[in-house]
Amino acid sequence: MSSKKALIRRPSPRLAEGLVTHIERAVVDPARALEQWHAYATTLRAHGWETVEVDPADDCPDGVFVEDAVVMFRNVALIARPGAESRRPETIAVEHTVAELGASVNWVWTPGTLDGGDVLKIGDSVYVGRGGRTNADGVRQLRAAFEPLGARVIAVPVSKVLHLKSAVTALPDGTVIGYEPLLNPELTTLFPRLLAVPEESGAHVVLLGGAKLLIAASAPRSAELLADLGYEPVPVDISEYEKLEGCVTCLSVRLRDLYT
Repeated sequence: MSSKKALIRRPSPRLAEGLVTHIERAVVDPARALEQWHAYATTLRAHGWETVEVDPADDCPDGVFVEDAVVMFRNVALIARPGAESRRPETIAVEHTVAELGASVNWVWTPGTLDGGDVLKIGDSVYVGRGGRTNADGVRQLRAAFEPLGARVIAVPVSKVLHLKSAVTALPDGTVIGYEPLLNPELTTLFPRLLAVPEESGAHVVLLGGAKLLIAASAPRSAELLADLGYEPVPVDISEYEKLEGCVTCLSVRLRDLYT
């Protein structure tokens, strides 16, 4: 059994109807999006990740962004309660999948809202974006679920982007990367090590293991910067998902601690 599993969910035929909040709507090509999704999954597998496909949610246009449905810390899964009401049915199949994989399952209850894309984990520090999709009660419930496990939960204001991880992610050494025009002033002082990248999509990386970083093909200058720092960028084309404010982190949930 692989110790590295990644939850994925194939895009809905209604993907083009997905929500858009901070950018202008653009035409999405569902056929190309499906090809890109397959390539994304293939890339994960090529770097040692066993992909676990969550049952499709064809009536949920945004269901492919599976990261928003659940937050993992150690062996505990916190089932999200998305801030957009239309996205709440997405969590049902995700809950079943993580339970079958052996996770201990908790839930966010009303009036709390929480999107997984608002949660950035760096070691035992769990940063939670407090903004349009995640509210104060969602932060409180996440704190109640994870602090007894040793997490240090830090709430972060987010206003210029959809989710916290739309603004920043972290490198393997804990350095936070972000695109400065989209950072709240508080973010620039919150993180002790913050590296500015030259492209918006360059602020999003998935840690594949070792020095390898999954990054959007739309961020070649950021990839070059990271390569100069000794990392190995692995580009993947997700252009159809970027039209819906998606990024490389949104399309999977990486699980490690269930099997260590």
